[in-house]
Amino acid sequence: MARMMGSPMRSDDISNAYSHPSPGYGSSRYSRTYSNLSSYSHADEEERSNVESTPNRLSRFAPRPPSSPCLNRLSMKKNVNVTAAHEKSEEEELELMRDKYTKLLLGEDMSGGGKGVCSAVAISNAITNLYATIFGTCHKLEPLSLEKKSMWRREMDCFLSICDFIVDPSTERTTPEAEVAQPRMDVVMNLPALEKLENMLLDLLDSFDGTDFWYGDKGKGSFSSSKSFSRSEDKWWVPVPCLPDNGLSTHARKELQQKRECANQIHKAAITINNDILAEMEVPESYIITLPKSGRLSVGDEIYHHMQTPDQFSAESVLSSLKISSEHEALEIADKVEAALYIWKRKVNLSHNRNPWDMRSDLVSDGDKNVVLLSRARSLLLSLKEKYPSLSQTTLDTSKLQYNKDVGKAILESYSRVLESLAYNIVSWIDDVLRANDSIRNSISYTYTI
Repeated sequence: MARMMGSPMRSDDISNAYSHPSPGYGSSRYSRTYSNLSSYSHADEEERSNVESTPNRLSRFAPRPPSSPCLNRLSMKKNVNVTAAHEKSEEEELELMRDKYTKLLLGEDMSGGGKGVCSAVAISNAITNLYATIFGTCHKLEPLSLEKKSMWRREMDCFLSICDFIVDPSTERTTPEAEVAQPRMDVVMNLPALEKLENMLLDLLDSFDGTDFWYGDKGKGSFSSSKSFSRSEDKWWVPVPCLPDNGLSTHARKELQQKRECANQIHKAAITINNDILAEMEVPESYIITLPKSGRLSVGDEIYHHMQTPDQFSAESVLSSLKISSEHEALEIADKVEAALYIWKRKVNLSHNRNPWDMRSDLVSDGDKNVVLLSRARSLLLSLKEKYPSLSQTTLDTSKLQYNKDVGKAILESYSRVLESLAYNIVSWIDDVLRANDSIRNSISYTYTI
């Protein structure tokens, strides 16, 4: 029997990848929708003909070998020891890099008419489009092709190289030496963790080589026998997993479950980083003016009644009582709860600023009530996103991304979002294989019973 998978990853690797949390409000997703593919996500045919295996990306803040023949990202210095052929290849890569940055600086408006988006939005769209180009057609547990992996590494290195020039303004001096400035703390804390999570996800895909399962055509059986495997209609395009007549071996099933747990932990880590980055983004004025006067008007009487109850609050019980029938309805509730959360958060900040030291004031009672409502709103929103992990992005998140002008936050947010999406897909694909295996086992047990 073919080898199932490589040795499973340990959860310690994931905790080490995210050992420094971002300075956001907590570790508490939204639909990872993709915009139209941009032209700079496609490499020239010449470049695609010469594809080599690319090693795992090193941390941008780790020391690099001094004799590396590659360009130091944006610096134009070349190593004098490189061959003429390698030098020509570097010149072509540098020209491609210049073209990409030109499009980003123009905000995706190549006409030069000044109608493009800001650089932060352009880079966020570029990373999202690159992910859609590389992983948008991947629906199987199998290694990523060398061509796609090389393209992903090359272009992500181009985008992430911008972080080398995002520094903390407080560390800059008036002297012309740029080396005295220190990298910005959110970049230092989150970018190495995201790069390690990316390497772990790609290694996880590489481990699905020579597995005991395979994939059949759409609409056919899920395994070699004629037994059926039910799939939800909203995933009709995903290939159907096929297994041997006796299903997976105990060892193979155990390894597959370990792989699932690893991908799930990576997914949670990416969610944490993404939520923290979004929490640090400024709320645009266009969103604030649309908010109702009170949180109760935002969530409605039914939800508000549950949130102000003197009894012990349970977010799961509230969601069960709402009887949500679709993700669209869940998104509407998420928008209302998030708006109310922001309203109560503003009221808490105003009450503290108005009377920060007199804790016996009558204002404190109202402030305490808002604190309780704020905490319960956060709990309800978190439970809602956990119950619907593929939920579309909320109105607040969309507004933040649309009006964000911080390039560093745009890179970290989009990078964590696409890794989150890939990890979630891997978990879903593994679940399909496990469900197919359970279906076979149940069928065999039923046959023996008869």
